[in-house]
Amino acid sequence: MNDDPIESAALRGPRKRSEILRQFLRRDKTPVAILIVAAIVGTVAGLLGVAFEKAVNGVQHWRLTGLGFFSDYVILLWPATFVVCALLAMFGYYLVHRFAPEASGSGIPEIEGALEELRPVRWWRVIPVKFFGGMGTLGAGMVLGREGPTVQMGANVGKMMVDIFRLRSAEARHSLLATGAAAGLSAAFNAPLAGILFIIEEMRLQFRYSLISIKAVFIGVIMSSIVFRIFNGEGAVVEVGKLASAPLNTLWLYLVLGMVFGVVGVGFNALIFRTQDMFARIHGGNLRKVLIIGGLLGGMCGILGLIQPEAAGGGFALIPLAAAGKYTLGMLLFIFIVRVITTLLCFASGAPGGIFAPMLALGTLLGTAFGSASLAMFPQYGIEPATFAIAGMGALFAASVRAPLTGIVLVLEMTDNYQLILPMIITCLGATLLAQFLGGKPLYSAILTRTLQRQERENAVKAKDEPRGEGINRQDDGAKTAHN
Repeated sequence: MNDDPIESAALRGPRKRSEILRQFLRRDKTPVAILIVAAIVGTVAGLLGVAFEKAVNGVQHWRLTGLGFFSDYVILLWPATFVVCALLAMFGYYLVHRFAPEASGSGIPEIEGALEELRPVRWWRVIPVKFFGGMGTLGAGMVLGREGPTVQMGANVGKMMVDIFRLRSAEARHSLLATGAAAGLSAAFNAPLAGILFIIEEMRLQFRYSLISIKAVFIGVIMSSIVFRIFNGEGAVVEVGKLASAPLNTLWLYLVLGMVFGVVGVGFNALIFRTQDMFARIHGGNLRKVLIIGGLLGGMCGILGLIQPEAAGGGFALIPLAAAGKYTLGMLLFIFIVRVITTLLCFASGAPGGIFAPMLALGTLLGTAFGSASLAMFPQYGIEPATFAIAGMGALFAASVRAPLTGIVLVLEMTDNYQLILPMIITCLGATLLAQFLGGKPLYSAILTRTLQRQERENAVKAKDEPRGEGINRQDDGAKTAHN
């Protein structure tokens, strides 16, 4: 028996803390295994997101450096650019349509469908196809973003961990899918809070709110953000500098801007669906036609990058230039129109790539143009057009995706201009309300609905054509109907 009172007190301290911890774990019903796996999912999704960014940038650097040898020979530069970009794009289209059709487009609607158990998650195919296919299309300079692919790959990492650790419960599968998606968005934008809000707001119809799922999402986002900052630092993803707060007497202009974006967002979504239908009629799922279309689009974007570099690519490089006032009002509108066309063609064609970055760039262009026009009309207000550029970044996203909170927080985290939260709220809320009033449908939900309808039609046709008694692999056949 220990008679030393000092030593006894020293032992009682750790024992008491250990007992408190055991009581806490007994009271907390969250399976610790899910939270540990959520941390692993967030870490792997973060590493995958960083690797994807570096890989895409590497391909773009290789392409520009290699073609730089022809810079003195214009007669060779243009055809060489077209061929190289066409081949890169065709590589991406081939991988998607040959091995994982559900990896086409941004992939976010696929994750929404998977959360409702309406779409398959074939991570062993989607992750490599999306990674290398995205390297091809984004490396070619197509007007696509890497954020949608990162979200889809992150969610697939979640399903991969479910299979590796043999987690059988539906709650574990659902929570880790959502965790991977949120971690992927966080890793793409260095925006942890936006990653959480995206799951809660945009996927609110599919996301099952519970203490387990919320804790898992938070842990995964934290880990992916740490990974991103280890490799890329803690600075803003888009450097536009610190902007002045918007004067109170100009706030009504932000409401007008939001209403403009409400109309533009509804029209933009409608054009996406029409363009998707156009491509479906042209190629009809034929691989050869798909590759020809992909090659033409890739080569076109390559040539466009030579003529007007700002009109090609995802658009992140364009945002600081537009916000800094480097373009006239006419040039802003010209680039906006060109990028609307290229965004529609590239995204609706089913190329592996997202629409986040192109939408943010479009919002910046139109927002800056509105700010420049407002400055000319109301010089007494002392308007800074860059503040309208930042508000516009989130407004088009809010109107199109119908996720205003995510749009607000995403832009503020990306630009590190939190003092603009009030005009951001006014603009994004105005855009969302008017888009809803006009009957516009949220982009990703509408794409998922179209995909499921197409899946039902194709399954019905196959069921009629099949001899009686033959089975059908619903998961693989369902995956083959994926588009965007």
